[in-house]
Amino acid sequence: MTFKYFSHNYELKPATEAHVPLNNVEYSYGYGVYETLRFSKGTIYFLDDHIDRLFNSARVISIDHNFDKDSIMKNLVKLLEQNQAEACNIKILLLGGRDKDSANLYMFCSNPLFPDRKLYKTGVACVTENYERLWPGAKTLNMLPSYLAYKKAREAEAYECLLVNKEGFVTEGTRTNFFVIKDKTIISPMLEDILPGVTRDKVLKVAIENGYNVVEQNIKLSELKEYDGAFLTSTSAKIMPIKSINEFSYDAITPPLIELSEKFNNFLDSYKKNTQ
Repeated sequence: MTFKYFSHNYELKPATEAHVPLNNVEYSYGYGVYETLRFSKGTIYFLDDHIDRLFNSARVISIDHNFDKDSIMKNLVKLLEQNQAEACNIKILLLGGRDKDSANLYMFCSNPLFPDRKLYKTGVACVTENYERLWPGAKTLNMLPSYLAYKKAREAEAYECLLVNKEGFVTEGTRTNFFVIKDKTIISPMLEDILPGVTRDKVLKVAIENGYNVVEQNIKLSELKEYDGAFLTSTSAKIMPIKSINEFSYDAITPPLIELSEKFNNFLDSYKKNTQ
């Protein structure tokens, strides 16, 4: 589907007029933060959480602005109505400026890209790259190293590239959060080393409510064989099992991970009903 309108500082404009001036130094230098949200059949998933994280990312890299949550919500609904969208991804892009009055907020719709369903049964292949993001807790436009790492994954016909820090710990994917699982214990990398994904937080909430143990600790790349399995979370993929990381492979998707995926899908269905 082609979406004909976008929003710039709460003003709806034709998509044909979308542009960033060549002399916009902030955009050229990646002085911005963003969020990607999922919209389907009248439901914007976890809108509050995404806007809160957008504003937190802005605070981390000192972007001053005049935008507020209520106005973003209202204008996002107008954008979806104007585009007559039934299902899409929503990108919110906040660019910094010389002062708060020169900051810019863009919102636009794009067609969602969902993983092949068979991957949920087989698991996905991952490769690794040694890299640590600046300001891990902020979702910024400083994406070149992550882009190159993801390019490496695609060239290897892998689904994702996992980032490994200088201590040899796996932290996160280029566009996903990473976990390992042993029995009904889910292990997440240390929060200060990663972007706290919105889907990540919801998955862990569902896990705790259904009797899983959740532990936050360093996960050494060389010790992946000590766990029963591993998985990724993201807005589009939800919970994605991992089949292999580099040369190492797990034998099968562990039953507790299959159960958690089912519980999370039920949670999303319930959330949708409660917000309509």
